[in-house]
Amino acid sequence: MFTGIIAAVGRIERVAPRAQGRRLAIDADRLDLSDVAIGDSIAVNGCCLTVIALRGVGFEVDVSQATIDSTVGLDAPGAVNLEKSLRLADRLDGHLVSGHVDGVGAVVAFDPVGESTRLVVAAPRGLARYLARKGSIAVQGVSLTINRVDGAEFEANLIPHTLAATTLGQLRPGAKVNLEVDLLARYVERMLGAS
Repeated sequence: MFTGIIAAVGRIERVAPRAQGRRLAIDADRLDLSDVAIGDSIAVNGCCLTVIALRGVGFEVDVSQATIDSTVGLDAPGAVNLEKSLRLADRLDGHLVSGHVDGVGAVVAFDPVGESTRLVVAAPRGLARYLARKGSIAVQGVSLTINRVDGAEFEANLIPHTLAATTLGQLRPGAKVNLEVDLLARYVERMLGAS
């Protein structure tokens, strides 16, 4: 489990093909890895991945082809949002995030509004039922509050700190982003559908 509060921005330095997927070498020099062990989970751009090797200020993960096919930003070098998995004693500052990407959205608008930035994303149609005004969503692993919903399109406000502490400041219209809907919304839907 994760919170959607990004601990550091790292960088995919190397992508090596595997029989069924890729092995990523990630430079995480801004992330404290002192308590990370082989087998631990780290969210990379919102995708929960298992650490298979630690090296200096970085780590390596294997990414299956199924994950590559259902996410963006895990198949080439570039900046990535990083968050270590949540421990039961940790504060929950964002919202509950599983690290299981539900779909890939497209940035429709990225506009300055005063000192903040308005982000509008078109989500896949199948995720529209999980989008609610004042509900939560993870974009590239970042916990955000939804301010407006119009069908499968949603809007969120990004404060300067979020833009500085994550990769979201690099977004532009047309960019693809990993989305994870609110975990509680999925369970509520399942419970209501089971009756």
